[in-house]
Amino acid sequence: MSIEFQAAGDGVFVVTLNRPERLNALDAAHKEALADVWREAEARDDVRALVVRGAGPKAFSAGSDFKEMKSTGRTVSTETLANAIPTVGVEVTKPIVAALHGYVIGFGLTLAIHCDMRVAAPDARLAFPEVEHGMLSGISDITLPGIVGEAAALEIMLTGRAYTAEEAREIRLVNRVAQDAYADALSLARGLAANSMHANRLTKRLVLAERRATIERHLQLVAQARVDITRSGRHASVVGGGEQPRARMD
Repeated sequence: MSIEFQAAGDGVFVVTLNRPERLNALDAAHKEALADVWREAEARDDVRALVVRGAGPKAFSAGSDFKEMKSTGRTVSTETLANAIPTVGVEVTKPIVAALHGYVIGFGLTLAIHCDMRVAAPDARLAFPEVEHGMLSGISDITLPGIVGEAAALEIMLTGRAYTAEEAREIRLVNRVAQDAYADALSLARGLAANSMHANRLTKRLVLAERRATIERHLQLVAQARVDITRSGRHASVVGGGEQPRARMD
């Protein structure tokens, strides 16, 4: 399985999306593996903070693997999708920092915005291009307004355009821009790991309480929207070989 979970020292563990040949696109098995990582991270006392990164020079993650979806004719269930996203289906009370570079698209951006902090390299390009292809981002539609505000969230979701790292920082989609995003994220995570784990856990739980309640309250609405969009058949044109990162979505 191409989801790696490794210790980096000082209580920091690194989750690596390691499918660079597919721009770290994630199929159903990888989403299930991510859920297992979140469960393990939450259960282990030696895990005090997490960094999530993508392998290879081109992408954090270009989203869901549509080559698999085309071959199987199926998408993952809403429950599987929720469990793959940290602190949605599986609560993770340890701080999570995303180190972003290259393509951060669709489900890749969904992962990023559900991490607690985001450090972006200058080459990062962040987008939710779903609407351009008759699709939707589901859970992220609910989360994003709480991060960037309703007006900015609507612009991001309805235009589908890619944001540069600096543009993303200006609207608070990312916390900071760093030349070496991974090194910066590791440093940040080490500082977080040095704090009281109990205080980190309770603080994160309180800060995210409203967001988690909102997602839980509307999860059935997300599930129905995913069914409706699939039945419409209007998204079929984007399901292909995966050469175009803008076509990879939740």
